[in-house]
Amino acid sequence: MNSDSDLQIAGDILEVPHLLQAPREHPATVAEFVGLARSIAADRSQWEHLVQYDATTRWYHRLRSGPGYEVWLLSWVPGQGSGLHDHGRSSGVLTVLDGTLTERTERGARVLAAGAQRVFAPGHLHEVVNDALEPAVSLHVYHPGLTEMPMYTGRACEARVEPRPVTA
Repeated sequence: MNSDSDLQIAGDILEVPHLLQAPREHPATVAEFVGLARSIAADRSQWEHLVQYDATTRWYHRLRSGPGYEVWLLSWVPGQGSGLHDHGRSSGVLTVLDGTLTERTERGARVLAAGAQRVFAPGHLHEVVNDALEPAVSLHVYHPGLTEMPMYTGRACEARVEPRPVTA
């Protein structure tokens, strides 16, 4: 009769190479992209010294890129917002590093405090706004890398919105 107590491991299980997956150099799954964002968020030395705040426009900086993905750092002063948009064919992970942001979709508003993460699929329509009285910083991972960000007229809470051409 076998029981859990009959199972014993002889030696160091970590020495059995075929049981271990080699670590990837670059993330390739949703879980790995979420993990990448969490690891960057946890290590403030990777991003804190780069952050700038601009009262006239949202500030952003590409922090890292790899095969098929990009990592962006954004700052938001009170009142700044993204406008209603989607990310084209890119999916993404939004992580709030400092402060508080509000994400508005057709389903309503969600307040995202530091540490909060949102994973979204291609075509996810939303707007992100700093409704707080303090600046905020966020990290955005896009896969594939962000090549388009269609803007829309209307509000996220409206059921129907019309595309607005982006002017350079």
